[in-house]
Amino acid sequence: MISVCMATYNGQDFVIRQLESIIKQLDTNDQILIVDDRSTDNTVKLIREHYGDRVEIHINETNSGPIKSFEKAISLAIGDFIFLSDQDDIWENGKVAKVQNAFQDPDVMLVTHDAYVVDGNLKIIELSWNTFNNNDIEQGLFGNIIKNAYTGCMMAFRKELKPLILPFPDSIEMHDQWIALVCMIERKKIVHISEPLMKYVRHGGNVTAIKRRSLTTQLKGRIGTIQAILSHKKKH
Repeated sequence: MISVCMATYNGQDFVIRQLESIIKQLDTNDQILIVDDRSTDNTVKLIREHYGDRVEIHINETNSGPIKSFEKAISLAIGDFIFLSDQDDIWENGKVAKVQNAFQDPDVMLVTHDAYVVDGNLKIIELSWNTFNNNDIEQGLFGNIIKNAYTGCMMAFRKELKPLILPFPDSIEMHDQWIALVCMIERKKIVHISEPLMKYVRHGGNVTAIKRRSLTTQLKGRIGTIQAILSHKKKH
């Protein structure tokens, strides 16, 4: 069984398009779970109108941000395999099957893949997100503390990872980086599929849009990540 975990916030313009690309790849017993971060538009209404009980929606009591929203979604996931999804992308046909094929190896804990980078009109900007963002998937633990090469919406992992990654430490910068780092710390097998398996939409409104951060902010984030790693090692 698969659980797809999505966090939404004011996504009425594109969330149905994304859900359509996902649902056609799932079995009827697979779980689609959305945590909405107090949208002020018609996101929740549209999803309920289109899908009824097929899509499970949980609304945050307060606006909590993407990390807390994904933490909640993952904690509620009941599937053997958990796929993370943003609200505004489009999954390519065959994404689920190709990721599940990688999980045929019982030692594989985390699967990642590449993506096409497209603008708001779905015009391809770059054939590879990893090239576009200078991601080095092979750079290891220290390299991923300095620059995260993992993108949550291009991840899937086994349910066995949940007790190792949850709850997300308050000091981490992003959930996707934390999930990858925990896999490295715990020496879990990670497989990367080089094929682009989705359209990654960069229209300027994304919650995780690329932003220039001050050196102080970057340093604070890295220190927080290191603190979370050290704390994890003590607990496990």
